[in-house]
Amino acid sequence: MDDSINPKKPILVTGASGYIASWIVKYLLEKGHTVHGTVRSKKDERKTAHLSKIQSKDGGKLKLFEADLLNQGDFDEAIKGCELVIHTASPFKFQGIKDPQKELIDPALIGTRNVLEAANRNKSTKRVVLTSSVVAIFGDPADIKGKDRDYFTESDWNTTSNLKHQPYSFSKTLAEQEAWKMQEKQSQWDLVVINPGFVMGPSLSKRIDSASVSFIKALVDGTYKSGAPELHFGFVDVRDVAKAHILAGFKPEATGRHILVAGSKSMMEVVDILKSGYNDLKLPSSTVPKFLLYLIGPFNGFSWKYINRNVGIPLKFDNSYSKKDLGMEYTGIEETLTDHVAQLKSAQLL
Repeated sequence: MDDSINPKKPILVTGASGYIASWIVKYLLEKGHTVHGTVRSKKDERKTAHLSKIQSKDGGKLKLFEADLLNQGDFDEAIKGCELVIHTASPFKFQGIKDPQKELIDPALIGTRNVLEAANRNKSTKRVVLTSSVVAIFGDPADIKGKDRDYFTESDWNTTSNLKHQPYSFSKTLAEQEAWKMQEKQSQWDLVVINPGFVMGPSLSKRIDSASVSFIKALVDGTYKSGAPELHFGFVDVRDVAKAHILAGFKPEATGRHILVAGSKSMMEVVDILKSGYNDLKLPSSTVPKFLLYLIGPFNGFSWKYINRNVGIPLKFDNSYSKKDLGMEYTGIEETLTDHVAQLKSAQLL
């Protein structure tokens, strides 16, 4: 069987209006591909208007389909004729979660199952590229304790998250595990997984409901004026993540999971980067001591367990496999962050 993807066949991108997916769609259209993009509602112009702009500027053809992650069979029409499926659709929420099962677990797990069942029914499917996350690899930085290394690799799995602690991380872990189980039960298509860190960088839409925008806004609008917690993140540029999905789709030899992280920074290291480029932002001036967070953290959405397992603990990743298997080259974190703030300012979101 020919493992290569026919570039003339349509490519399915689920959750096409999303932060990462919009860049995937843009790059595919620039290369002249036909893209079948799924969205929850074609009538919601607030979420889809930027896709129309991309379509008009770039050379490929974009066709939108309505599909709901929770509805079995919703992806059957969009996937027709597609050899490559890029499944990005999944809720991304850290705060304000009232029902983690309903808001996070069900859409991630049932959605992945529904998309892959559609792939099974579509006889032309050859490859599925799944957007997972590094949080399917670890739950908290404290998970590194007890290992013989101080960094995470693709061999690690998150075993510490659950419905009550880090439910978003739990949802991504369950969804990726389900994808691998379903892949093993058939021989028609293979699976390549992308595990990005904290995705930052300019958005193609003006939506402000993404975690990356919330993170930047909280850093620069005075939310942490009394000090920022010493939290560490593995950052990656959204444009690099989009390119990785496309490389994973079209490289026949690509296989397995891929950590996508340009590097790790603490919140105050991020602040230092932003200070050098902007002097009109209400940035935090210091780090909040961990003992003080135990007192004030619960009032700001930080549980004692979260503080204990995350604050003050360095976070490192080995990204060498993504470079070797996909040929990834990473944008510097400084460029990513300054481009992100510039885009938010130009969109008058800051």
